[in-house]
Amino acid sequence: MTSDLFPAGFLAEGSRIEFDNGEERIPGIRVLRASDKAATLSMALDDVPPAGATVTLRGPAGPRGRYAVRCSVTSTDENRVELRPLGPPELEQLRHYVRGGGGESVVLARPGEREAIGWVHDISESSIRAHFTDVDLRPGAEMTLRVQLAEDVVEFTALATKVSAIRQRVPVRGPLIVELVAVFEQDERQAKMIRRYVLRQQVARARDTA
Repeated sequence: MTSDLFPAGFLAEGSRIEFDNGEERIPGIRVLRASDKAATLSMALDDVPPAGATVTLRGPAGPRGRYAVRCSVTSTDENRVELRPLGPPELEQLRHYVRGGGGESVVLARPGEREAIGWVHDISESSIRAHFTDVDLRPGAEMTLRVQLAEDVVEFTALATKVSAIRQRVPVRGPLIVELVAVFEQDERQAKMIRRYVLRQQVARARDTA
């Protein structure tokens, strides 16, 4: 397939792509058929969008990043979804986020739950690793995190991707220590604040080491 709308190999039969319906991104969606003007996908029934919906398909574009193509849902038949592209693909660059920091205060908030205060192990523009005491968390949980970065405060909605817990037992039985890894999307203003803070921390540590 060599269309300018669907790049070569992007929707090859049997390939897997990411399906973005505007509310969630669903990975691993299988391509059944594709041409330069249409594509057919196989999806779980609960994920099938209504006819007329506008969605985004994403797939790899080599080391440069990934392709994103906006499409219209033309029809559905049980778990099959027919789409047509609305325009040429866009290339979304994969950014290599700078990670650093450590020791900053972070507040975890969830509806109906008491706020918990923890500390940051490290942070980047797209993810955070933090530790809390005696909180009940599971992978997939959504939360709001508020982090103090020197004179700046950033706040964002995050999704837990990894949670591990261990109870202190030495020298005496103590609290449950929970390590959380969560991902998030930032607006550019807050992304710059995080990036600036992490880079300042790296420069300061390099200066102390020297």
